[in-house]
Amino acid sequence: MYGSRFWTKNYDEGVGDLPDATWETTYTKSIRRSFEDYPREIAYEFLGVECTYGELETRSNQFANTLADHGFTKGDIVALSLPNTPQFVISFVGALKAGCVISGLSPLLTEEQMKYQLNDLGSGEKKICLVTLDIIFEKRFTKIASEVPRVKLVLVSNIACFLPRIKQVLGKALKRIPSGVVTPVAGTTVRQFKEVFKSALKGIPRASADITPDDVALIMYTGGTTGSSKGAVITHRNLVADMLLVSHWIKWKPAGGNAVCGLPFFHLGGLCFLIQAIYLGWALPLIPDPRNVKHICELVKKYKPKALLNVPALFQMLLNYPKFKELDLSCIDNCFSGAAPFPIESQEALEATVGKGKLIELYGMTELSPVVTMTPMRGKKKLGTVGMPLPNEDLKIVDPETGKEVPIGEAGEICARGPMVMQGYYNKPDETAHAIDADGYMHTGDVGIMDDEGYVRIIDRTKDMISVGGYKVFSAKVESVLSKHPAVDLIALVGVPNPERPGSEHVKAFLQVRPDSPLKNDPTALKENIEKYAREHCASYEVPKFIEIIDQMPLTLVGKVDKKTLRARVKKEV
Repeated sequence: MYGSRFWTKNYDEGVGDLPDATWETTYTKSIRRSFEDYPREIAYEFLGVECTYGELETRSNQFANTLADHGFTKGDIVALSLPNTPQFVISFVGALKAGCVISGLSPLLTEEQMKYQLNDLGSGEKKICLVTLDIIFEKRFTKIASEVPRVKLVLVSNIACFLPRIKQVLGKALKRIPSGVVTPVAGTTVRQFKEVFKSALKGIPRASADITPDDVALIMYTGGTTGSSKGAVITHRNLVADMLLVSHWIKWKPAGGNAVCGLPFFHLGGLCFLIQAIYLGWALPLIPDPRNVKHICELVKKYKPKALLNVPALFQMLLNYPKFKELDLSCIDNCFSGAAPFPIESQEALEATVGKGKLIELYGMTELSPVVTMTPMRGKKKLGTVGMPLPNEDLKIVDPETGKEVPIGEAGEICARGPMVMQGYYNKPDETAHAIDADGYMHTGDVGIMDDEGYVRIIDRTKDMISVGGYKVFSAKVESVLSKHPAVDLIALVGVPNPERPGSEHVKAFLQVRPDSPLKNDPTALKENIEKYAREHCASYEVPKFIEIIDQMPLTLVGKVDKKTLRARVKKEV
């Protein structure tokens, strides 16, 4: 059944499996072409300041040599606690050139969360270099510095570091640029990031050893399929395989292209496109705040990108911003959406704005480097699906309780196998064994259905399923239905324990109302209207027992609805 990979017959012309030898290389070797052939092409733009690939080559070499100057060698860790800024791009490329391992740390982590990740990274006795902003350094790192002994070097910068001097001065004077005080830290070398470009050699990086495809490139933290945050270990081979398979699928051409991406680089969902853009030699405007839709619109107007990448919630924000629809969007070949369910009504609204057939949905997870399925670029589009498995990848749908394959068209847990599967969770063999089975399949924890042409529809996370009197409520499915109600801006379903039936739950809906809804100021009528709509369009056990109206739906760092926060809210109320 799934083993026949029957979906490959529906691939676009010219798309098929690649020889395994294709990814017997490293990312640093893969991007040599961009630096050697396109030195004058723009690599990135940041708040009006552009940087060429030639300049990025020099700066990343200087960063690599700075690491060597401070005793960092192959396998040591560079943790990047930064928004999408030049500092991130330079550090990312430079650290990999030095043979170091990259780990993204969200700039919004609490002190405890930052301490946990830094100590977890340092548990293998590797040295850690932390690259961060001065305000994060002052407000968070100084409070935990004595508790993270493996952090041997901190490179501190300001978000305006690469802006013209006059903009830096005015920004700080007008308090538009956040900044913090940089102070010495006992046992740790603290330097200003900009000093790298004054003292380090500009030549070839002094890497301590040759980098191989089997060397670790990334340790990216994720909630995984169970439990607390874990570091997914991704080798250069994993990284290159996923990059080349995506590039092969899309058929983008090197050089001369550009894209606008609102996804954060400290998360692999955004980092994978930075990886792709540098490989292609494309220009990438950097967006430090993806919720600033005005800035995104300005970038679209100025750079006329071929591609626009975002999560569904941020696409929705753009659609609700009148000036977005006023732009000339004919330049956009495709809009790429992933990381969260995208209601069909919103998909249709996006295509009505940018052009029919331009939406490409994809699916993946950090542990899969990260892309697994994608909508065909030229073939049949099926709104509501995330396309088909990429070449060289096996995918099956199984019963999460028995592990046996379910028939085509039935729901089960998505399991994927291929060259993109991570090596495991860092220093967590038991968690790794739970996630990757003996046959090499990654058990994703996502519930999906594959149709008879190989298109996959995501139904829910296994942990997001709600059990109502023995019936399984797939929250994502019901959310998609209820999001079509004209008063709904965002909606999320969670389970609430049913005190009368242990082990059973009630369905609770959290609702963010559209600002233009006539029901906005009448919560009683609104709830009655939503409940009536649910009874007309959903099974009786799917209808929310409780509806709570909230002013602002909590979102994760990458723009997905944060159900952990909503569940915690419910737990306090029980």
